[in-house]
Amino acid sequence: MPGVYFDELSVGQVFVHALRRTITEMDNVLFTSMTHNPALLHLDEEYCRTETEFGARIVNSAFTLGLMVGISVGDTTLGTAVANLGWDEVRFPNPLYHGDTIRVETEVLELRPSKSRPNAGIVTFQHRAWNQKGQLVAVCKRSGLQLKRPAQGAA
Repeated sequence: MPGVYFDELSVGQVFVHALRRTITEMDNVLFTSMTHNPALLHLDEEYCRTETEFGARIVNSAFTLGLMVGISVGDTTLGTAVANLGWDEVRFPNPLYHGDTIRVETEVLELRPSKSRPNAGIVTFQHRAWNQKGQLVAVCKRSGLQLKRPAQGAA
């Protein structure tokens, strides 16, 4: 089980995730189509080239958010999360383009025991993603209900 239990986390702890991902055109077009998002920014290369400041299609921000959080799961919550409670302060300071590679870091911002579940606590993570140029492309806070380490001998 690669995830971390609530009581193994500490405020200020940073996870530098080894997993990286290069975004493909297929990723962007498929995700955008599957979510019924007709935004020209994600689908129309000519429009983006001639009518926008970006000059090319940009990656769907919902895909960027999901990928950033997904990359973090193996090191933080895989097998130890009870539930994702929410995402806050989601920002995309720079766009991602087809062919960009992202890397992600996660910092533990807050920890508090659950009042209703003695076997779990609430953790607030901040996820940050950068492209291969070192530009911050996404950041968010994520709160989750995380299991505490089982007591010795507990089944």
